[in-house]
Amino acid sequence: MTQESKYYLPEGLPAPVPESDNLSAPYWEGLKTEKLMVQKCQGCGQHQFGPEWICHNCNSFDLDWVEVEGKGRIYSWERAWHPVHPALKALEGEPYITVLVELPHADNIRMIGNLLGDRHQDVVIGSEVEVVFEHHTDNDPPYSLAHWKVV
Repeated sequence: MTQESKYYLPEGLPAPVPESDNLSAPYWEGLKTEKLMVQKCQGCGQHQFGPEWICHNCNSFDLDWVEVEGKGRIYSWERAWHPVHPALKALEGEPYITVLVELPHADNIRMIGNLLGDRHQDVVIGSEVEVVFEHHTDNDPPYSLAHWKVV
């Protein structure tokens, strides 16, 4: 997070909200209470993310949401320089780092998020990371994000 802002990315980005069918609502609600929620099949026990109505492994429709440990390792990453939204122009030529994090304790599912810290840091595949929750309580609607930091 920058010294000018309490948020990692500039304000003005659209608030993330669940789809119209609310499939991902438990994920977003979990972030508000600092819980990292993913789906788990009640049939075969496999974790999965992103949310779907059907199990990726056994095709069961018997999926539930469970909390998983917010620790993983960097599987892949990208340093983005091009502002993909007008609000990102406020970074004035500074990049932001997006990581794909693998969660080994949850069947190696992967989640995308921003990597906190120096925007020019060396990023090493396999580095251990942990989740950091960023709450936008003053936004309408309020929301929370899951970022990652190297441990």
